[in-house]
Amino acid sequence: MPAVGETAPDFELLNQDGKPVKLSDYRGQKVILFAYPKAGTSGCTTQACGFRDEFPKVESGNAVVLGISPDEPKALLKWKQKENLPYDLLSDLDHAVLDAWGVWGEKSMYGRKFMGVIRSHWVIDENGVVVDEQVKISPKDSVKKAVAALGG
Repeated sequence: MPAVGETAPDFELLNQDGKPVKLSDYRGQKVILFAYPKAGTSGCTTQACGFRDEFPKVESGNAVVLGISPDEPKALLKWKQKENLPYDLLSDLDHAVLDAWGVWGEKSMYGRKFMGVIRSHWVIDENGVVVDEQVKISPKDSVKKAVAALGG
């Protein structure tokens, strides 16, 4: 898992349109990368729409937002259109990137244990260095803290 002060490992995933996106494509800009369990669920919609609503601040901070989940690109496209999200959603079907970033793990709901995405975000600076990392964070706090970490 990349920690604050470390260079974020590069990866390439398909976006909602089935087009490859690399993290390194955004060098020179700040990146808010947020990991969420499932497109269209209430907490994930709160987080995604929070970033949508704060997008003018994100853009004015020379930043982009990328969401990442194990959803199929088709499901991501449907959700992006429904919620009018102005940024790419990335599909990590085999959760290899989520696992490498340390946010694929055991979760518990109603006494049942299962593997899934631990809601998180990272803010990465223009040089690819992690400046903020929040693992196991609430949807609203994720938006607030990530936007604050952009500074200025």
